[in-house]
Amino acid sequence: MEAIVYEEFGGPEVLRQVRVEDVHAGPGQIRVAVRAAGVNPVDHKIRNGWMEAAFPTPLPATPGVEFAGVVDETGAGVTEFAVGDEVLGRSATGAYAEYVLADVGVVARKPEVLGWAEAAALPLATATAVRVLDELEVSEGETLLLHGASGAVGSAAVQLAVARGATVVGTASPANHDYLRVLGAVPVAYGEGLVKRVREAAPQGVDAVFDVVGKGALADSVELRGGTADRIATISDPDAAHFGVAFSAGGGNSPDEGRRLGGYAQAASVGGLRIPVERTFPLREAARAQELSEAGHVRGKLVLLPGEH
Repeated sequence: MEAIVYEEFGGPEVLRQVRVEDVHAGPGQIRVAVRAAGVNPVDHKIRNGWMEAAFPTPLPATPGVEFAGVVDETGAGVTEFAVGDEVLGRSATGAYAEYVLADVGVVARKPEVLGWAEAAALPLATATAVRVLDELEVSEGETLLLHGASGAVGSAAVQLAVARGATVVGTASPANHDYLRVLGAVPVAYGEGLVKRVREAAPQGVDAVFDVVGKGALADSVELRGGTADRIATISDPDAAHFGVAFSAGGGNSPDEGRRLGGYAQAASVGGLRIPVERTFPLREAARAQELSEAGHVRGKLVLLPGEH
């Protein structure tokens, strides 16, 4: 099968498209012919070798965490899915490939009206957003400060926090402020003077902080929380420990992840959950997609389409 592979850590130039051995479903797994694979910031961080402490990566490796596609093989004991089912989920093998393996517990059926790229945009963003919102115990009537609110994880977190009854103050570039307002957030610009702008937007104070982008906002976050790192979490800032902030790396599978993902997919299919796809690429342009992801300022999602030439 065709796949994107890297044999050493480094920049996007280490990525290349090659033929590798086919994968086959083990017990409790399905094999999926990939129609779309999500590109996430964690992909280039792992490729660079920056995440070895949290995600040790044996080389050679194929990037990619999430996919949408068609089941073409089932492993022993699998009764939840059959060959031909259209699904989305998180991969047990790299998703930048023609085929991917997945454990059935982190897979959901794709609604017929939901596009392939839109489906592939959902699994990691929703799972990450829910995990961190749960860790922060965000609840009705509280105010959440969300750094990097216009990306895929940020977009999901805004909507899911608002659904819990929270007020969300989201940082983003001014070009994305109208988009955040549509999602239900109060937008503020990031950068110098952030503390003042957040206090003006949320005079009631900030109950919790979710840092998606890791662009040096933790000091301001601690100040906005009254000098404490309590109820602040980051998924991106390597300086978290310096500020006493929790680094949420995830890992493992939630027992109800597939069920939750199915609900989010249904919501997305009727416009109740929005994670826009900014741009799609054929598989051979994976390096270019990761370059854009690493540069930041992406609204929503970048997606690879392995079947596109």
